[in-house]
Amino acid sequence: MKKYFIAGILVWAPLAITVWVIGWGLGLLDSVYGSVMHAIIVVLPSETALDFQHFRDLPGVGILIVIAVIMFTGLLAISFAGQWWLKIWDKFVNRIPIVRSIYSSVQQVSSTLFSGSGQAFSKALLIRYPHADSWVIAFQTGVPAREVTTKLGEDYVNVFLPTTPNPTSGFFMIVPRAQTIELEMSVEEALKHIVSMGSVPPNSSSGLTTSQSPRHL
Repeated sequence: MKKYFIAGILVWAPLAITVWVIGWGLGLLDSVYGSVMHAIIVVLPSETALDFQHFRDLPGVGILIVIAVIMFTGLLAISFAGQWWLKIWDKFVNRIPIVRSIYSSVQQVSSTLFSGSGQAFSKALLIRYPHADSWVIAFQTGVPAREVTTKLGEDYVNVFLPTTPNPTSGFFMIVPRAQTIELEMSVEEALKHIVSMGSVPPNSSSGLTTSQSPRHL
């Protein structure tokens, strides 16, 4: 009975989690649409507002409209006129003291993560953490700022150390390049290995390559 129960969990657990994540994402899109429609209904006359109310209650319409708005925004953003409006918008936001710090940071992170030419998560590395006798898998995210490099005086790299089983949280660390070991597994395979707490091995050969032998911390 125990064997059958565990086998059933292994079949249903991935499907249930996948459905839950997709449902959460679709629900978030639908809630954004619902908030916008509610604001529109409040300011419209009663008869027109009633028509909008029936339209808002149609299942799935909110998700489709939000996706369409995102696609239309992306289409405008890559056009010449869209680029001009984005520059105007950036100048406006950057004049607001607190908002500009948050907006610019999120904008830079988004551009780095979603751009194919960015350095984010470019390699899977082994680093020593939390002490010299243990190793963890981390992801190289780039190189330190010039001021950091000047003060440290050595060749360092920026790494992100995700937590398990939730890889969306973790630690940002600056470590010497010589004390890292580059892995041959892809970033996706390394991420699966971390999320599974090491129970899911990478598909590719798990050899190690390093230009220099790691020094002991």
